[in-house]
Amino acid sequence: MRTTKSLAAAVLAAALALICVPAANATANLPVPWTLLAAVPAQLANPGGAPPGANDFSCRPSAAHPEPVVLTHGLGANQTVNWQTYSPLLKNNGYCVFSLTYGVPGTPMPIYQPGGLVQMQQSAHELSLFIDRVLAATGASKVDILGHSEGTVMPSYYVKNLGGAAKVAKYVSLTPLWKGTTLFGVSHLYDLAKVLNLNPLIDGALDPACGSCRQFLQGSDYNNDMNSGSGIFQPGVEYTNILTRYDEAVVPYTNGLGSGPNVRNIVLQDTCALDFSEHVGLAADRNAAGHVLNALDPAHTKPVPCVPAGPLGS
Repeated sequence: MRTTKSLAAAVLAAALALICVPAANATANLPVPWTLLAAVPAQLANPGGAPPGANDFSCRPSAAHPEPVVLTHGLGANQTVNWQTYSPLLKNNGYCVFSLTYGVPGTPMPIYQPGGLVQMQQSAHELSLFIDRVLAATGASKVDILGHSEGTVMPSYYVKNLGGAAKVAKYVSLTPLWKGTTLFGVSHLYDLAKVLNLNPLIDGALDPACGSCRQFLQGSDYNNDMNSGSGIFQPGVEYTNILTRYDEAVVPYTNGLGSGPNVRNIVLQDTCALDFSEHVGLAADRNAAGHVLNALDPAHTKPVPCVPAGPLGS
């Protein structure tokens, strides 16, 4: 019986090790779950709460990592569900990490609160206030941003239009959509609605529930505004875009590519053909995480291994 129990304990320990692997050279010893499923118990235990390692406003950035990292989630997500992997990973690697849930319309729901639902200009103002708070608390002069999905394009309004270019050093994006998306052909249908003058009716019905949704569309007013004039990629900010060819939300995935002397594009499958992560999966993908760490600390880059990954990450 003792042998059976010991064997069962060993199997359980091994299984947990595969899911929760602390980062190399960890300093905080927080478990890093390489699975999106970690969001479920976290959300149930503390709905809308900060992910592990985030929002310690007594944290002081080190000389090695002088900029705090601010995490910005995707549409319909929040800080809890989006950052169970990256928050402890970055904390273990010596960063001061901060996250927020933005774009919540009305009164927050008690069990699960989706964020990113108001127009992105409004969310960008929320982000601006949050970053000012982070800078004041940490004494840093700039932050780095790590965004996923909507969290890649919403902060661009802050950087371009709200003075954020002077306060952001590095801007790392998972599954960005700088040119919007044509998902299910909705952008083309919306263009047709413009011709038929149906936009006021559609916007009036959609905006109260999701003011940001139509802003994602290729050719939207928001998208056109961000790409006009000086463009999205502002001087003085270092941009890294991390894309997957299997992105089913950003269509085509190449709409996440950027150009400019301060812009770097990484398509995961160019360096790891065994990575089949889709849009959401990059939030728990080991290969993407390696690129993120290198982007945040380009002076000390490390080889990014090719770890086989399914659609929902590795």
